[in-house]
Amino acid sequence: MKERLFGKTLDELIAITREAGLPGYTGKQIAEWLYKKQVNDIDQMTNLSKDARSRLSSKFEIGLRPHKTVQSSIDGTKKYLFPASGNKYIESAYIPEKDRATLCISSQVGCKMGCVFCMTGMQGFQGQLSPNEILNQVTSLPERDSLTNIVYMGMGEPFDNFDSVIKSIRILTSEWGFGMSPRRITVSTIGIGPAIKEFLIKSEAHLAVSLHSPFETDRQKLMPVVDKYPLKDVIEIITNFEWGHQRRISFEYIMFKGINDTGNHIKELSRLLNGIRCRINLIRFHPIPGSTLESSDDSTITDFRDRLTAKGIVTTIRASRGEDIYAACGLLSTKNST
Repeated sequence: MKERLFGKTLDELIAITREAGLPGYTGKQIAEWLYKKQVNDIDQMTNLSKDARSRLSSKFEIGLRPHKTVQSSIDGTKKYLFPASGNKYIESAYIPEKDRATLCISSQVGCKMGCVFCMTGMQGFQGQLSPNEILNQVTSLPERDSLTNIVYMGMGEPFDNFDSVIKSIRILTSEWGFGMSPRRITVSTIGIGPAIKEFLIKSEAHLAVSLHSPFETDRQKLMPVVDKYPLKDVIEIITNFEWGHQRRISFEYIMFKGINDTGNHIKELSRLLNGIRCRINLIRFHPIPGSTLESSDDSTITDFRDRLTAKGIVTTIRASRGEDIYAACGLLSTKNST
């Protein structure tokens, strides 16, 4: 099986060309074909000599793979099923809006975090995605030319696949890569403290932390794995980091009826986040099979938002998109895909 060029950094491409006995600048030429012109065959790299293309083709391929299926929601959202290694599959959600188009991409096949409100968590962990497989969701998207934003909020915990995620962001944002502004990229995590710290240093992309409750015990019931990463440590890392003017930190907060939607939660949230320039995104819970959890009603969510806003915390209610095709938050799963 040939190795894939797509998903390699410039340094890796230069090393490959030197090993093949080609000039170092050939690596930059290949990067341009891969990430600027987005070709799908080495023979399309016409500024490389026929001999150079032959040497590369003997060991390498581009490695792009089209989606297998697509589902369209009544609200315009599309959910794509992409192949992954080991005969597995992942899902990506394309969300068009008036002034932007967002792609929600996956970083793992399934997830090992075990969050009780998430279908991906119920699927369990089935494998890591390579940078190639992460970025293939972007390049092989039929609507790729309309994309304005990318969010790592699909299947998996991005910081449980840290190296591949960071490498993919580097390719997306580097001048020799896609040349995308890091301000157009957001990475979501349940709150893995050490990885958050490293991410903030190595990337300029936005950070979103799954909060769901300001009380440690309640939060651990919803996300069992976070007992290894105390919330106070996560908040300390975020508080002590020197945030740039345009870089954004947001907290994701799924609203559960009678669990995290009371006045006490508002009071504790305002205390916990005091002094942090951030945004809270309130999200309706989307029911999943086998769960007794219920979403807070619309009036409770609206009141929750208004009371947090009155305390000086920018709070928004995220519109649910693609719920009818199981593309909304917490609904992605390829457990039964073949």
